[in-house]
Amino acid sequence: MNRTTKEIGLEGSIWFQKSQNRFLGGDRIALLEKIDELGSINSAAKVIGISYKTAWHLVNMMNNLSEKPLVERMTGGKGGGGTVLTREGKQVIEQYRIVQDEHRKFLENLEERLGDTANLYSFLRRISMRISARNIFSGTIEEVKPGAVNAEVLITLTGGQKIASIITNGAVDNLGLKQGMSAYAIVKSNSVIVGRELHEAKLSARNIMCGTVQRIINGSVSSEVDIEIGGGNIISAIITHTSSERLELMEGEHACALFKASSVIIGVN
Repeated sequence: MNRTTKEIGLEGSIWFQKSQNRFLGGDRIALLEKIDELGSINSAAKVIGISYKTAWHLVNMMNNLSEKPLVERMTGGKGGGGTVLTREGKQVIEQYRIVQDEHRKFLENLEERLGDTANLYSFLRRISMRISARNIFSGTIEEVKPGAVNAEVLITLTGGQKIASIITNGAVDNLGLKQGMSAYAIVKSNSVIVGRELHEAKLSARNIMCGTVQRIINGSVSSEVDIEIGGGNIISAIITHTSSERLELMEGEHACALFKASSVIIGVN
């Protein structure tokens, strides 16, 4: 039996883009719908069968990559407080469902013309990629400053924050990086240092992004700290539980995320 377009997964590959950056697919739309229905990230995660931690990270990513936040969270209460969709979030769901319906009709008409799609299916599987890095920010390249071996790339996020990255000149050429083009800044959570009271500190880290502690998830060895840095962008850091206690980190208080420019990976579509 020939594979159909549905078996290939084309219907599930619908993504919304802004400035060439993909940020919304069917799984995330389902999460948004349940958050809107239940008013809780925790409850929505249970219904769709993912962990609360995973749901939290998906919400952070969507807010980071969207021009305007799709989800607003209120601290306090069981399960992390109430959660509501913004007007932008509700509009995105409505638009996505319209596109999905039209896409389904298109596939139904196209399926007979594709014939045996086994080779196409294998090809799509090979080129698919998922990134394990926790922090993925969408922005625009403001400047590319080449050096003898490496180049400094400055990316302005949708909220106005700037992230500097040091990559090789070869990588700049391979990615075709130029001023004004859209790009992702990708930072692993274990590359992020958290600090407080840095007013007089002299640090070599190129990127220092300060904001408000949004959430702390404590484990027996490590703690995850989410810091809202403005513009709906949230950066996650994995630090030791001992460090979290020593810093006396608390939700709602000021903190800074620090990471080296060499720790920033750049991605483009």
